[in-house]
Amino acid sequence: MVDVEIAGGVARILLNRPEKANALDTPHLEALLRALHRTADIPDLRAVLLGGRGRVFCGGADANELAALDASSAAGFVQRIHAVCAAIRGLAVPVLARLHGAVIGAGLEIAAACDLRIAAEGTRFAMPEVRLGIPSVVEAALLPRLMGSGRAAWLVLTGEPIDARRACEWGLVEQLGGEDAVNDVVEALLKNDREALRMQKQLLQIWEEAPLAESIERSIELFARSKR
Repeated sequence: MVDVEIAGGVARILLNRPEKANALDTPHLEALLRALHRTADIPDLRAVLLGGRGRVFCGGADANELAALDASSAAGFVQRIHAVCAAIRGLAVPVLARLHGAVIGAGLEIAAACDLRIAAEGTRFAMPEVRLGIPSVVEAALLPRLMGSGRAAWLVLTGEPIDARRACEWGLVEQLGGEDAVNDVVEALLKNDREALRMQKQLLQIWEEAPLAESIERSIELFARSKR
């Protein structure tokens, strides 16, 4: 359901439900969360690569489970999606999303939680929840920070897909390319000092959430710590 391959300081976590377009149901979300927690405990970890087997990265939340949700179970389901995204953001090392085929709904939220995103040509991105009678929630809140509020609004209000080139132009992905491009980024990450890389990821999250003065003060603290 979720494959984990660890070699050379890099953990490759692959969604493995290709017959269902890697759709996320509760067992799959729980398996992904366990894989992320297992990865977090690797002492010499330098980077994580998140991808999907088959024709698409992730087709979103499982349609059958979505249809069966009621008011009491819906919150628990989206909280599991949030827990996965929070675990990705909480990893001490950079997480690179390798995107292909389709990145839909909850799959796009998971991609947004990663630090860097590379998409293959032809990949489609969409947040179609409004067409299903539900709003886009949890880590969809990251989209305005990545793309700007207008472009994020376009995605979540229209439900229309965009292609990989537009996703790159809009800032949703950082680079277009296939396996060679992904390997180049991984190699670039591995060249960096392990502790400095972890500090830099921590600072990126501080800069995203804290006021400017606090961001600068925390930067000074971490810089001083790096010289110990």
